[in-house]
Amino acid sequence: MGVRRRIAPAEGQAALRAWRQGSADRKTTAAAVRFSLEELAERAPGNSVEVRVPPFGVAQCIEGPRHTRGTPPNVIECDAPTWLALATGELAWSAAVGSGKVSASGLRAELTGLLPLFPGGATAAGR
Repeated sequence: MGVRRRIAPAEGQAALRAWRQGSADRKTTAAAVRFSLEELAERAPGNSVEVRVPPFGVAQCIEGPRHTRGTPPNVIECDAPTWLALATGELAWSAAVGSGKVSASGLRAELTGLLPLFPGGATAAGR
């Protein structure tokens, strides 16, 4: 059973390419974030970790104990530029957490083995 995609893969890949080339408009950023969160949930299905990228999206991933009410015990949160840099390999997980760009709470709030989702490709300078 796969993740129900809201962003078509072609649209998501196009948004990621545009972001890598320097486009930071809201529509492109939203599509790239949502597509990459869907991809994360597809590659690491489960409900034990919640990844939040406000205001654009949230995904539950990684097998393990499922939370049903209130704040989940394992939460990862960051802004859109940080998430996209992680998803594309421009930023390493350890560097993002160490610099405070990512908030990760809980024993399972770790994405090192899952990132980057989309390595390679040209990136915009200054990101």
